[in-house]
Amino acid sequence: VNCFFMTIAIGDRLPSVDLHEGTPATKVNLQQLFKGKKGILFGVPGAFTPGCSKQHLPSFVKEATALGHKGVEMIVCVAVNDAFVMSGWGDAQGVGGKVRMLADPQGEMAKAMGLVLDNDVVKANLGNARCKRFVCLVEDGIVRHLAISGEAGAKDSEKNPF
Repeated sequence: VNCFFMTIAIGDRLPSVDLHEGTPATKVNLQQLFKGKKGILFGVPGAFTPGCSKQHLPSFVKEATALGHKGVEMIVCVAVNDAFVMSGWGDAQGVGGKVRMLADPQGEMAKAMGLVLDNDVVKANLGNARCKRFVCLVEDGIVRHLAISGEAGAKDSEKNPF
């Protein structure tokens, strides 16, 4: 059965999906997490991949304090990986509580947001469909700003998902 999901857009509410933090037993509902808060949600194709480890996650760790001064209450990173991998990646990157590392092990958030990255290059190198690289500013569960890799205005491209 093919299910088509519309890509999330500015003005949309985040989906009510459960993600994992630290262990599979610790579930965090994405919609509830951002209720009444201003935060940044970003997704990457995979933990420990070169681009994500050298540029994407470190940039948010580095800018966390400055973003906090602008009213950002939390920064959340999500990838289609398991909770143990996301936790280990956060430790390896020294996130130190500046970025919450959430796992989307079945890709449910990626599907619900219409952000599934599924092509031959991804499958050959990462094994399964992943999440497109994206970032959004969220206020009280509503997407206020959004950039998706490979789309107009984005600085990078889906051609190299790593």
